[in-house]
Amino acid sequence: MEGLKVSESDLLVYLHPSKSKNVSQAIYNELSSMLFKYNETFDGVLLAYSASTNDELAKILPGLHPCFGVRLKAQLLLFHPKPNMILEGKVVKLGAQSIHIVVLGFSSATIIDEDIREEFDYKVKHGKELFASSVNKRHKIEIETVVRFVVKSFDEETLHLSGSLLQPNTGNVNWLDKYAEEDLVESNTKKRRDYQTADHSKLTTDDDRVKKSKKHKSSRS
Repeated sequence: MEGLKVSESDLLVYLHPSKSKNVSQAIYNELSSMLFKYNETFDGVLLAYSASTNDELAKILPGLHPCFGVRLKAQLLLFHPKPNMILEGKVVKLGAQSIHIVVLGFSSATIIDEDIREEFDYKVKHGKELFASSVNKRHKIEIETVVRFVVKSFDEETLHLSGSLLQPNTGNVNWLDKYAEEDLVESNTKKRRDYQTADHSKLTTDDDRVKKSKKHKSSRS
């Protein structure tokens, strides 16, 4: 899935002097407070991190709010979705007008009806709402389905995504990864059979022409 990246960063964390007795814990608390929030400096949402420092000693900076800085080497896992990227998420709710998805367990996404391609028809079967493809019966989208979609926009404040299923490479991930490949094999097999049938028909026709030609020459002689 796109939208994820690992970043190597040199950070400077400012801590209150009262935290000097346990700098490691203070650094952990500071970085943990940034989790699952969009950070302009990182250009993404911080999902996980690992950090290390060779020297926990630092000079206290004077001022109205005294603090001391600690330099870190950090490895950051970031979520940074951009328009036209392909993401995956689980369907948690759907209706005739929209599909609601959760991505990575924390970011919500909505796909409205105008961004759902025409082959998907909204239906209610046995009390369950779903979107079923009119092109392939096995291609369905319902609650708990993992869906692959294209990003239209991302709200950095609410962490909300707007997505699209207009592209042919989007839809039910299980179907796209499994049955689409099977359908491609079946399609290629059918084309091969059609070609062989056409070729055989051509040979038969040519043979008939040869026979007719020989018969015609024989009758003349």
